[in-house]
Amino acid sequence: MSPAPEAGAAVSKVDLAHGLIRSRIVSGEYTPGYRLVLGLLGKELGISSVPVREAVRRLEAEGLVQVERNVGATVRGLDPVEYRWTMETLAVVEGAAVAQALPFLDAAVLAEARRLNELMRAELDDLDPQRFTALNQRFHRLLASPCPNPHLLELVDRGWGRLALLRASVFSLVPQRTARSVAEHDALLDLIASGAAPEDVERAARAHRSATLRAVLDHEHA
Repeated sequence: MSPAPEAGAAVSKVDLAHGLIRSRIVSGEYTPGYRLVLGLLGKELGISSVPVREAVRRLEAEGLVQVERNVGATVRGLDPVEYRWTMETLAVVEGAAVAQALPFLDAAVLAEARRLNELMRAELDDLDPQRFTALNQRFHRLLASPCPNPHLLELVDRGWGRLALLRASVFSLVPQRTARSVAEHDALLDLIASGAAPEDVERAARAHRSATLRAVLDHEHA
């Protein structure tokens, strides 16, 4: 029998393990410091620990997992330097994208944005960082996605994707930032609804991202 099918099956198992672990890290289900037990993951997936180990090596290369001797594989925490670069870039390109999206942000879009923000406000008293983060991502995507410039939107998409890899749920690090973030959303939506100039909307959207960056960096340096 040719060895090709077995090789293909092995790759498939690695991909399966990689996809499962990666999705749980990105979603915040596996938080920083969470220990990845290869045997248990293999049992869950119905595979041996060998493809799981290879999947962990991939995740280590992606910067999502760190492997230490006598400790094993654990989920990496936030990289402050990489986070800063990503947020500084995203603040610029997302602000520009929202400004260009203004003609498409009609009453229906703004109503949906306000609905999402109210759901975030409802989270403040009993915060679930993962849920709050998911709602926050939907809010930001709603305002920027209508941008007609595909090149600019591609840069925004890259920034969003990089943030997800770095740690989607930064609000678990800085829960005190949540209330201020909701208030800034209100102000941004009011500005858009008032018919403000694109440069004013861009400035407000950029300042909102920058404020989150400052809160996280202040926490890291505390």
